[in-house]
Amino acid sequence: MRLERRAQVPLRLVVVAPLAAVAVALLLAGGLIAAAGVSPLTAYVEMVVGALGSRLSITEMLTRATPLILTGLAAAVAFRARLWNIGAEGQFFVGALVTAWIGHSLSLPGPLGIPVLMVAGMASGALLLAGPAYLRLRFSVDEVVTTLLLNFIVILFVGMMIEGPLRDPLAFGWPSSVPVDGAFRLPDLVPRTRLHIGFLFALAAAAVVWVILARTVFGAETRAAGLNARAATFAGISLPRTLMGVAMLSGALAGLAGSVEVLGVTAGVTTTMSPGFGYAGIVVAMLAALHPAGVVAAALFVATVFVGADAMSRATGVPSFIADVIVALCLLTMLVALMFTTYRVRR
Repeated sequence: MRLERRAQVPLRLVVVAPLAAVAVALLLAGGLIAAAGVSPLTAYVEMVVGALGSRLSITEMLTRATPLILTGLAAAVAFRARLWNIGAEGQFFVGALVTAWIGHSLSLPGPLGIPVLMVAGMASGALLLAGPAYLRLRFSVDEVVTTLLLNFIVILFVGMMIEGPLRDPLAFGWPSSVPVDGAFRLPDLVPRTRLHIGFLFALAAAAVVWVILARTVFGAETRAAGLNARAATFAGISLPRTLMGVAMLSGALAGLAGSVEVLGVTAGVTTTMSPGFGYAGIVVAMLAALHPAGVVAAALFVATVFVGADAMSRATGVPSFIADVIVALCLLTMLVALMFTTYRVRR
């Protein structure tokens, strides 16, 4: 038996592959839930009800989905060009830190200050990824290693800053940065909930990324670089310019995720403000087959799992860490599904 690359991937496989991957992941996780003495069906019903069963839970799920959409877009853009950005977590934190830092002392009216802070967060995320991209282009340094290691460096730096120059003296010893000015907080989308208009920004970002990838020369160059870098270079595409542009866009999206999270939810920065949005964004991008519209749907699914897992844990006693297991299984099964989508088995 051998694997043969498909000349063209049928649309039905593109649609069915993520659904099959999620179904298999839920079956495998169901085995673990059953081993804990709980009916998987009961656990999953509690998970869905916990995430979608009330107005408050739905808004909480959408709040959780907001940074996942942005980090998922960051991963999808980079992976399309075969730039393996594993550092969205670090870019998320540096965007959040810069936003909190500037937002504490910026003297501008709210409607003017919010765009300034978002641009600052995007610029910081883009600059953080520009370094590994340059090292790859100039010295062939593996960006998987550099972006992954940068995550730990950035989080340690954030910890140093919130314990030092940016420490909030009113936090009663809790390690937190000074908060942004109240005028810069994003308005609520639904009153008396945590859902803010940053969710609409995330949807708009998905639409913009789709337009860039599908309707612009830069998007065509990005796809060409990802499909075959040598052929793209032979066709006259500047690979360094394209990859650097992809890096700037990807880092900016992840930095925007951190900025929006500060302006919409946390007001300041802590080292625990992210439950792994950057890493989960990779899963979101893979489940979406790197398509911007799919990223929105995949982010809603992952957010449903994360939010519903807490309710499931309270109702059934299954640890909420099962959410991390489900998301990780989704990534593994999706990789297998992508292999069978790209290749066919021949005897």
